[in-house]
Amino acid sequence: MEKLSQVRHPDRKYNLGRGKVEELAEFVQIRGAEIVIFYNRLSTTQIHNISEICGCRVIDRFQLILEIFAKRATTHRSKLQVELAKLKYELPRARATVSLLKKEEKAGFMGLGGYEDSYEQDLKKRISRIEKELKSAEIDDEALRVYRRKQGLSLISLAGYTNAGKSTLFNTLVKENAITMDMPFTTLVPMTRALDLGGRKALLTDTVGFIEELPHWLVDAFKSTLDGIFLSDIILLVVDVSENPELVRQKLDTCHDTLWDRIGGVPIITVLNKIDLISSEALEALLDKIGHLAPNYVFVSAKEGTWLPELKDEIRQHLPEWESCTLSLPNSSEGMSVLSWLYEEGIVHKVDYGERILVDYEARTEIIYRAKAFEMELAE
Repeated sequence: MEKLSQVRHPDRKYNLGRGKVEELAEFVQIRGAEIVIFYNRLSTTQIHNISEICGCRVIDRFQLILEIFAKRATTHRSKLQVELAKLKYELPRARATVSLLKKEEKAGFMGLGGYEDSYEQDLKKRISRIEKELKSAEIDDEALRVYRRKQGLSLISLAGYTNAGKSTLFNTLVKENAITMDMPFTTLVPMTRALDLGGRKALLTDTVGFIEELPHWLVDAFKSTLDGIFLSDIILLVVDVSENPELVRQKLDTCHDTLWDRIGGVPIITVLNKIDLISSEALEALLDKIGHLAPNYVFVSAKEGTWLPELKDEIRQHLPEWESCTLSLPNSSEGMSVLSWLYEEGIVHKVDYGERILVDYEARTEIIYRAKAFEMELAE
């Protein structure tokens, strides 16, 4: 793979200067390259002009991301999100695209403007239809979040830069077999599983990784997926500590830029992953550089399964607070039925059986209220 860069201000026609594009064309010819990928965003006209000189396909990093997303999308919803992102990417380019496609054509019955307007309107209509369908899915998601919280389930999400090891950690924590590969965006469709936290019920969700300079149209398209992170009770921010310290810092900056404006007061636990690949001295030097970006950090090796009890302890400390109480129930079938319900809804710390059943209990506030109501009903 060849890399080519330019220091001077981007050329409006080519992004690079004409001479640099010709140099790029030489690389393409020598290497027999089939595609040229630009890190920065290109206009439709720039892509056309560069491809004309280089004689091969030209895309920018955002088109590359969309193509990867399209390959990873397996559900109807994820395919809709990818299509929406593509359409929003294409919309500001619509007129230029039609102009390039029709520039050899005479005006015809409608004239070129007719083609441009028609294509642009088609894009807008399709965007509107997809947004309505995804909005309906968002409403369903919110209803599901409310229901799960009423059931006493804490919602925990894995977040982090793409390829940080989120899916490996997910598999290790919940004993799942989600796909893990050394490539970006392997988790495009969120996966949620139960997480055992020693009595507290929780759901852990693995979702799409972040990338640098995430464009607004991509965030908008995946809003319903990203909301699963932003509206969690706890976010586990996974970091690959085996990478270059400066790169780790840059990736943490990107993650915080994506998170901070949307999460409110949601606590973040920074999971410093892959510590099996770094020396203690290098880890200490890394912490000096990133410590201010790593709140509530915990070391783990998701691959080796080490330090997981420490991670779970940290998670428990940041879970929404529950109330404690002591309940007195009749030693009868009705009392045993309530006791069985208590086990399902919270944590029973101690049970003493005598003339009455004494229960030391911990649960969320609304369950404590209901438990005390049952206690009063059975006392009458």
